[in-house]
Formats: sequence, structure tokens, C-alpha cells
Amino acid sequence: MSSDTERLVTGVTARISERGAATRVALLTAAREVFVTNGFAEAGVTDVVSRAGASVGSLYHHFSGKADLYLTLFDEFQIRQTQRTKQAVQAVRAEGETDPMRLFVAGARAYLEGCLAEREISALFLRGDGPPGFEVIMRDRLRQWAKRNAALFEGDEGALVVVLTGALAAAVSEVALSEDEDASRVLVEDVLVIIGQIRRP
Repeated sequence: MSSDTERLVTGVTARISERGAATRVALLTAAREVFVTNGFAEAGVTDVVSRAGASVGSLYHHFSGKADLYLTLFDEFQIRQTQRTKQAVQAVRAEGETDPMRLFVAGARAYLEGCLAEREISALFLRGDGPPGFEVIMRDRLRQWAKRNAALFEGDEGALVVVLTGALAAAVSEVALSEDEDASRVLVEDVLVIIGQIRRP
């Protein structure tokens, strides 16, 4: 193949990839809007593709179906939340903080603020209207979250980590599902103050 032909093929492939990526983003954006408005159970694939300006075939090219769209939205939200908490903990560590509880509170603040910043999508995953088996995925994520939290603490403090993670999970639910954003912001501050007062055994 000549270098001109290679450049042409590479250029066409890049345009197709860009178009495919744009279609994928449009489908996820539309799915988010449809799921938030209608709920997962009531949402239809045709609603999603219509809102995305795409075809049913393009949806099935990128996703295996409605549940896959939902789970992809969940995974992407969790990735953003993990990045927020890591950055917050790293920033506090960079300032010289070593106390595990203060590191935990910094990460908890970032996570809760992420839930406030993305209240609609956060609430979507907590309403109990997800694909079959989603509650198992949520429980598994909670266990993974507890393990990440445990990494902040030295020694055998399993009970403390369970209590902290459970308290934070309950706060996440209240913050995301509350209809009053101002009350949610107050709740975040109150929860963080209370968690910060917990003393390690």
C-alpha cells in the first residue's frame, strides 16, 4: 500500500472513529435524560435513540441494550467519583495531613459534593429502579468502597471502616434523593462534622 493510500485509510478510519465516539456520547447523554425523566423501567430504547438522533442499529453497535446503557452511566459516574475522592485525599496529603480520619473526611466531602453536583444521576442509581441484578452490583461497589476506605487506616480497624462507610452511604442517599438542594448542602456539612468527631478506638 502506498503512503498516500495509507494516509487516506488512516484519515477515513479516524473520521469513522470520531463519528462512532460522538454517537456513543449522544446515546449516553440521551439515555441519562430519558432514565432521569422516565425511570429505567419506563424508558424505551426508541426513546433513547430518538432523543440522541441515532438509529436502533447504532445503539446496538455500541451497547447490548438498555441495561448496558444504564450500567455504563453508573460506571462512568463511579469513575468520576473515584477521581474526585482521590484528588481530594491527595491534595490534603500534599499539605502534610497524615491523620486517617481527616483524610477520610476529605474524601467523603469530595464524594458528597460530587453527588450534589450530579444530583439527578446520583439519585437515578439510588431510587431502586435499575436493571435486574443492579442491587447486587451496588452492594459489591459498597464493599469495594469500604476496602478503599480501609486503606486510609492502619491496623485492624474493620469495624470503624464499616461504620464510617455505612454512615457515608446513608448520607449519600439522603443528599441525592432530597428535593431540597440547600438542605442537602447543610446535611453534607453536618454529616462531615459528626464523622470528624468519631474517635478511633
